[in-house]
Amino acid sequence: MQAKTKRHMGSSKTIALVAHDNMKDTLIAWSKQRKQQLTQHKLVATGTTGSLLEKALGTKIKRYLSGPMGGDQQIGADISSADIDILVFFWDPLSPQPHDPDIKALLRLAAVWNIPIACTPSSADFMFSSSLIDSDYSFLVPDYQQYLAERT
Repeated sequence: MQAKTKRHMGSSKTIALVAHDNMKDTLIAWSKQRKQQLTQHKLVATGTTGSLLEKALGTKIKRYLSGPMGGDQQIGADISSADIDILVFFWDPLSPQPHDPDIKALLRLAAVWNIPIACTPSSADFMFSSSLIDSDYSFLVPDYQQYLAERT
């Protein structure tokens, strides 16, 4: 069994917002409904999605590269570094994506580091209806230092 350590999330979260092309309108509509709540947190997004959300919400969003150009991997790296607390990724399960390995890697990293993931508007509604969204929260993640120590 892998060793775990506790990670703490403050009441103000860093939320990554990502959407495939066919889901961008859905994410924008959902984000507008949650604007007051979302803008209480730090928002980050992949390229085009970030631009569209900035306009729709009227707030500054840290933008990474577009997903196919490495943005998914940039978000994954920030998840691994504990710089992203929540991933909202409205992905299109019915359309092939040329960067599918990057998408799978992003979702895998979110699961490895035990951060909340919402992949549909309904799962995002449940997540953002939770009292934990605006509260401090502690949870277990892999103990990376222990992991390294066991391999040297």
